[in-house]
Amino acid sequence: METFAHIVVGGGSAGAAAAARLARESGGRVLLLEAGHSHRHPLLDMPPGIFKMIKGSKFMRYHRSEPQSHLEGRVHDIPQGHVLGGGSSVNAQVYMRGRPSDYDAWDECLRGSNDGVGWGWNDVLPYFVGMEGNNRLAGDLHGTDGPVLVSDPGHIDDMSRWFVQAVQHLGAPYNTDFNGPTQQGVGFYQFTNRAGRRSSSAYAFLAPLEHDPSLTVRLQSEVTRVLIEQDRAVGVEYHDGSGLHCVRSEGDVLLAAGALVTPKILMLSGIGPEDHLRDHGIGPVCPLAGVGANLIDHPEVPITAFANGPYGYFRQGDGWRMLRNGLQFKLFGSGPVTSAGVEAGAFVNPSDADADPTIQAFCVPIVYLDRDALDEVEDSYGLTVTTVVVKPKSRGTVRLRSGDPADMPRISPNLLRHPDDMDEMILGQRYFRRAFTTAPLAERIREIVIPTADDDDTLRAHCKRFVKTNYHPAGTARMGADGDPLAVLDARMRVRGIDGLRVCDMSAVPDINAGNTNAPAMMLGARCADLVLGRL
Repeated sequence: METFAHIVVGGGSAGAAAAARLARESGGRVLLLEAGHSHRHPLLDMPPGIFKMIKGSKFMRYHRSEPQSHLEGRVHDIPQGHVLGGGSSVNAQVYMRGRPSDYDAWDECLRGSNDGVGWGWNDVLPYFVGMEGNNRLAGDLHGTDGPVLVSDPGHIDDMSRWFVQAVQHLGAPYNTDFNGPTQQGVGFYQFTNRAGRRSSSAYAFLAPLEHDPSLTVRLQSEVTRVLIEQDRAVGVEYHDGSGLHCVRSEGDVLLAAGALVTPKILMLSGIGPEDHLRDHGIGPVCPLAGVGANLIDHPEVPITAFANGPYGYFRQGDGWRMLRNGLQFKLFGSGPVTSAGVEAGAFVNPSDADADPTIQAFCVPIVYLDRDALDEVEDSYGLTVTTVVVKPKSRGTVRLRSGDPADMPRISPNLLRHPDDMDEMILGQRYFRRAFTTAPLAERIREIVIPTADDDDTLRAHCKRFVKTNYHPAGTARMGADGDPLAVLDARMRVRGIDGLRVCDMSAVPDINAGNTNAPAMMLGARCADLVLGRL
């Protein structure tokens, strides 16, 4: 049986960061197992390529929710990256870290049992700064030499500019840096790309080690369970095209398969809610009620309008426009191909402009809907603004469908189930719907298609019909204080009751950060590697 110093399960944002750091600095061989495909593909490298794959792609795994009773029985997609680099290889590349209070709250919930490991803002900031290679910002809050290339948008559509100006007319301040002293305001996002090429975790962390014997990467290798002997993780079992294999670890096994699959692997390994495991014929090795509980995601709801002229990105990827834009990108490194299509956004609190933002918005200069709603609005020149509740109170679950590792997990996200989340979303929808009727955007809008009005009943029905994942599942194997019955991990990211087993992806977080989760996931992976190496 093959033996490695450490094994990392999942080559996404967290797993790539962890595996690379361990391979460089542990002095032993590291194995990285990724269930998905290679990240080297033109559509993945180009910022807008993901929009070509919205209806389906081998680089995405489409989980399906359980019927959601509070959404009139709706079943909706939960896409996740199925590729080396994970979400960082298929996302819209928005670079966001969250606000200091997010991490100070983590630290507070672990206080008294953190074993000397802090999770506050001052503890995690050096990891963000160290990973960041920013092309504009520097100083205490930003790095310029890190492997994750962060840049201003390579192209800004007029629709995005008009959106930013309209939201300023609503009273929001212009924000030049959403990762700066405050999130509040409207402006242009920064992105994990440079000169029109995606800077995924696969490129940033793994590519420099491509020929280094200290790191072995195996693709299309689906881990089925962790091997446990005498309450210690000693390896994993995985399946690839040639059959079932077992590999051993002399050190730690790190789970980084994402907040939907990491709890599935734990439960298949006998770690999880005892009765649930027995229901599926799995003997409990380590009963932990919190595995698969506490599923958190940012709920997202669109506002979509038709434009009264040929504005935005509609048809820019078709026919002669595609050839023109492709040539401009190839010859000059400029034009629409350098844009991820989500150049502008905002953080606002519709109830109290001086309080922490409750809503994040993304401006997309096309008619952009989830694939289960594409037929509801005709494809035309238009604009979509999606509103997101940044600190949702709703919690869902991940459970096994069966004891067969080939079966997808049963997922109930419960988006907008908590009444406070629905109330916040309605306020956010009403606020940004006003932007469509505010100059200079108003002069370019022909009709707001959805939602059709801004009264509470219309907005509530609209939210139930169109709410979707913001692609940020988190919290399903969370860290917590000693004595917390739902804490799966301690502050050192170790699975309670099992030696040599850690979780280093967004499953581990006690609560979700305000904003996109790609950068926090990379931070978690790097910090977990340092914990394994004994540096914290």
